[in-house]
Amino acid sequence: MNAERQYIELFSQTEALICRHSAEALNAPRAAAFADFERLGFPNRKAEKYKYTDVGKYFEPDFGLNLNRLDIPVNPYEVFKCDVPNMSTALYFVVNDAFYSKALPKSHLPEGVILGGLKEVAEQRPELVKKYYTRLADTSKDGVTAFNTAFAQDGLILYVPKRTVVEKPIQLVNILRADVNFMVNRRVLIILEEGAQAKLLMCDHAMDSVNFLATQVIEAFVGENAALDLYELEETHTSTVRFSNLYVRQEAGSNVLLNGITLNNGTTRNTTEVTLEGRGAEITLCGMAIADKNQHVDNNTSITHVAPDCTSNELFKYVLDDQAVGAFSGLVLVRPGAQRTNSQQTNRNLCVTREARMYTQPQLEIYADDVKCSHGATVGQLDENALFYMRSRGISEKEARLLLMFAFVNEVIDTIRLEALKDRLHLLVEKRFRGELNKCQGCAICK
Repeated sequence: MNAERQYIELFSQTEALICRHSAEALNAPRAAAFADFERLGFPNRKAEKYKYTDVGKYFEPDFGLNLNRLDIPVNPYEVFKCDVPNMSTALYFVVNDAFYSKALPKSHLPEGVILGGLKEVAEQRPELVKKYYTRLADTSKDGVTAFNTAFAQDGLILYVPKRTVVEKPIQLVNILRADVNFMVNRRVLIILEEGAQAKLLMCDHAMDSVNFLATQVIEAFVGENAALDLYELEETHTSTVRFSNLYVRQEAGSNVLLNGITLNNGTTRNTTEVTLEGRGAEITLCGMAIADKNQHVDNNTSITHVAPDCTSNELFKYVLDDQAVGAFSGLVLVRPGAQRTNSQQTNRNLCVTREARMYTQPQLEIYADDVKCSHGATVGQLDENALFYMRSRGISEKEARLLLMFAFVNEVIDTIRLEALKDRLHLLVEKRFRGELNKCQGCAICK
């Protein structure tokens, strides 16, 4: 409990300070979350859900925290220029774990839509935040969620009222900025009421080469017949550790696309839990990881079918080089009464070297008798016959390998429903495989 002890003592000494620099709606569940963290501690590999990532060891070093909410000396609108051709987005920033409100995009969102800092909106609309905050992120079941809830002071909220369509994609850039080893604890709250539609792209970047540890908890409420596209793109560096827990609840007739892509990182653990509560809800859950050196990427997913006539499609692909480690554990749970469920889960993995390691654990639990479900996983290397075929036609071995790896991950990129983003990711992935700097032109953040 060494890692836990320092944070238990820190919270006990600074609880009043943490609360003073946050909002009442965020403070209300804080004490209960801290009690849960004291009981649970950080997950370790003895827990089945975390068997591939020892979370506690990453919290042992001494990290700085900005509990006083001091201003970070950076204007992200000056240093970040997203150069995605034809990608017209409403661009917002979170610097470490605080929403950047000193400058905002000129484009206007539809009437009634709220997008802003979670702390500020919680002060202005406490009834809205209290209705949803921590309703999906159960602190009694997960130590990382409990820790984040105890320490988080700000983040982002997106609220789209009934039958409102946000045509312009929203881009949120999470910037890690510090001069010393630093920890951030960020919250994201997404609320789409009945018939609402929105597309959100979240990008993670690290400005400095210090050690960063980031925890993030996202709660997404998708109402009846609503549609949400949520894309996450991680492009940090090898000294960054990220723990992200995403919780999604879907009502009847809703449609959700989740696509998480890890292009550059240090250690990443993503937890995704989706509950299909209303008849006819549909989820497409995709992920992709490209890792080399000693990078570590662990995705743990669960999709729970509660209502009948729901559909889930899940696809995760990894390409691991050098001594990289990948892990995927996916559970599809069909509860009694969830008749006519249609579910497909696929995990495909390439280990480019003999030193790379991939752990995969697809799971199906079915308690209904009228369903159509399948799941499968493969771990292998590049097809030697395909390599021979390409080389016999004058393509170098290096280029042939790159082409095969690029074709392997294309299926995940092609699920994206933003053409400009899809085209840009094709380019970024190709550059990543070639070992080139995957930075946007004009961006002073990516290194």
